[in-house]
Amino acid sequence: MKYTILLSLIILVACNNNGNIKTEAKVDTLKVIPDTLAITKKPLPDSIQSKTYANTRFRDVRVERIGEDSFLIRGQGQIFEANFNWIVEDGHEELKKGYQMTKAGAPEWGNFEFGIRVQKKRANSTLMLVIFETSAKDGSRQYELPIVLY
Repeated sequence: MKYTILLSLIILVACNNNGNIKTEAKVDTLKVIPDTLAITKKPLPDSIQSKTYANTRFRDVRVERIGEDSFLIRGQGQIFEANFNWIVEDGHEELKKGYQMTKAGAPEWGNFEFGIRVQKKRANSTLMLVIFETSAKDGSRQYELPIVLY
């Protein structure tokens, strides 16, 4: 009789433990794990911009954010008379514009480096830098290279 009660008690405990193991390993709980891992990922800071831009007349163009509203632009250009223009716009208006020179004129590739400081007028806008060559014939923009600043 003692052994029967003891054996019944062991079987009852074993059955309850088996039931708990099965309910803890539900498929639903396994789906939650990737979601929580994705939330803990941290975005890269704004100062890390390793993207390089290029087109027919410009190559190896990089933009480095050196302050809250300051940028350093470096690259190479194959530009007629080594002179090119740039403009910063926000989709609604031109905020700043200017011109720069490369160290050599076409057909050579000349290095350039210049800094700009520009602030957004609208918080939800995107600032775009466009560098381009100006046509000697009619003054139109040629070989535009658009670069998102922020």
